[in-house]
Amino acid sequence: MHSYRDGAHAPWQIAIGACLALIVGNGPVMQFTFGVLIIPLSEALGTDRGSISTALLVGLVTTGVATPWIGRLMDRHGVRRVGSFCILAFALLMAACGWLAHSVATLILLYFLAGVFAAGQTPLAYSKAITAAFDRQRGLALGVAAAGVGLGTMLMPMVAQWLLNQFGWRGAYVGLGAITALIALPAFRLMVVPRAGSGAACVSAVSAQADAAEAAALPGWSARQARSSGIFWTMAGAFFLVALAVSGTIAHIVPLLVDRGVSPQAAATAISTAGLSLLVGRIFAGWMLDRCPAPHVAILFFCLPLAGQALLLLDHGASAGLMAAVLIGLGLGAEIDLIAFMQSRYFGRRAFGEIYGYFFAIFMFASGFGPFLMGQAFRVSGSYEPFLLVSMAGLAVACLLMVMLSRRPERVASVDMA
Repeated sequence: MHSYRDGAHAPWQIAIGACLALIVGNGPVMQFTFGVLIIPLSEALGTDRGSISTALLVGLVTTGVATPWIGRLMDRHGVRRVGSFCILAFALLMAACGWLAHSVATLILLYFLAGVFAAGQTPLAYSKAITAAFDRQRGLALGVAAAGVGLGTMLMPMVAQWLLNQFGWRGAYVGLGAITALIALPAFRLMVVPRAGSGAACVSAVSAQADAAEAAALPGWSARQARSSGIFWTMAGAFFLVALAVSGTIAHIVPLLVDRGVSPQAAATAISTAGLSLLVGRIFAGWMLDRCPAPHVAILFFCLPLAGQALLLLDHGASAGLMAAVLIGLGLGAEIDLIAFMQSRYFGRRAFGEIYGYFFAIFMFASGFGPFLMGQAFRVSGSYEPFLLVSMAGLAVACLLMVMLSRRPERVASVDMA
């Protein structure tokens, strides 16, 4: 296995390539463009927005279910081979929504299939490649890579709106698929996992041949060992509670503020600010992970959305809503960095893909369930405050779980990197 010294050109090429590819990751392309397309979709297919939204729900749940399976394939057959196929299939299926969606049932089927391959265009493959190439600056590298999701969250809805205005919703889907393939595939294959011995001098550690031959020799636990450990479930519980609280609040922050008399324009500014803080949060969390114990960093970034929700409860003004969005966005921005970094430290790299898949599935389920619960809280009580109170308690429990984890030593020290 070839290793790299932190700070050398080749490992940072991987992080930058991952950032570029994740601009068109599953979240920015499949999830965050859906709000732009939902009205023309419902009009064209002759149904209500709720029925159309079923397609996105199916796609996200399918991604969560498929991620451990895709991670296991990457552990066994290599990141390059599996990841390249998933990116291409995901891009083609998004484009196919424009070609083939003539009914709600067809749209749901296409989102189901896209969700399967979207698991390969999550941060999974990129985190696996970065973990193989970095040790001392692993946190910052993960933060740089995950910043691509923040950039995509801000940029891709605008791209989708432009495509919609120029070519209609069918052309928008074709355009999104083409952009995904044109950006993600070159970045992935040329910068993240180029062939061993190429001029870029990158990672035989993440090439298909090396992964298949050396997986058993990598330091770390098997997926079964990880699943049977208390550390795994402590981390899983904490990240589930945080994703539930943060995703629910972000999804409803615009109507929450509008209900309080804030103008729709100011409320929209709050969600845009949350996207920007998501980007900043991912880089800052990664920088901190290289300098502080990971559970301590997690506690800090769990307390930020807790403070944001408290602010929403105590102050109903527009400025308070803007500050709350910043605090909540910072918490949302740090989760994926924390999952990858802490997993690599506690469980090593032997079954990184599969274990990461379990954590990401939990994250996805919570991200989908949070907005549903907050909406139900409003339906039953006419207020978002019950959800805010319960999710604040959940965030406090997540902090306590990280305190418990901080008393446990890292199970696998990453000493194989220079």
